[in-house]
Amino acid sequence: MSSARVATSPAIRRRAYEAGVDLRQVAGTGPSGRIVPKDLEAYVARRAQPTPLLRAPKAVPASRPAAPAASTEEIKVIGLRRLIAQRMSEAKRTIPHFAYVEELDITELESLRRHLNGRLPAGSAPLTYLPLLALALIRVLREFPQCNAHYDAERGVIVRYSAVHLGIATQTPEGLKVPVVHDAQALPLWELAGAMRRVSEAARTNKAKREELTGSTITITSLGKLGGIASTPIINAPEVAIIGVNRAVERPLVIDGAIAIRLTMNLSSSFDHRFVDGYDAASMIQALKECLEHPATIFIPA
Repeated sequence: MSSARVATSPAIRRRAYEAGVDLRQVAGTGPSGRIVPKDLEAYVARRAQPTPLLRAPKAVPASRPAAPAASTEEIKVIGLRRLIAQRMSEAKRTIPHFAYVEELDITELESLRRHLNGRLPAGSAPLTYLPLLALALIRVLREFPQCNAHYDAERGVIVRYSAVHLGIATQTPEGLKVPVVHDAQALPLWELAGAMRRVSEAARTNKAKREELTGSTITITSLGKLGGIASTPIINAPEVAIIGVNRAVERPLVIDGAIAIRLTMNLSSSFDHRFVDGYDAASMIQALKECLEHPATIFIPA
């Protein structure tokens, strides 16, 4: 069918083609008879109505139904969503990411978590894996300060931090935000868990203060039950490392020569390869693995 001489927009021509409509059959109500979106929609709606019959129709071979009119929705990328998109694009474009995935046996960690939750007063928020992971990460970063750092591109300087300002990647209705627990190294387990929960909720409800959304030195990201087997998290610039948490699942493992069902979890982490060597990145994750697989060591004074 041809609609080349009909006055309308390219978008409407495409929608008409997809719907199997000859635009010469559509009456235009726009200037000089130009076909506007409502004209095409009205024509398609009329065509979809059944034609009255005086008698029962004869059986006819089944035919392919006409494709429904295509519809689109345009969403303006502005404000915080645009800023997030720009920062992620810049980070992925300028930072040479080094990804490292390791499997953990968290059977003992889960046993500890269940034991601690069993001692909570009724109605208290249960402990998740993230505060335990955060506590272990804080301990490990003492040995790997190059991972708890910023790259100041304007000055060409790496800034290493003795304090751990922990970013918690949080999905919100406005997109991904990274609220921050400042001086996380000074908090014991329950206070750290409460602080992580509080800043994440503040971010989700758009109540986070400006200082609670800036200044992180390393970030933890988790998709919870949607965590999958592995992921490649994007570094939250100007940081140089991000730790990704994947889903916990039971798997058969060989323990002391015998097959046992163990609870496992993968850590999927990314590092800025300009400033964190692959050996150091792998060594840090192995040290974190050691802590989490033997969770008592998390609480032993360094």
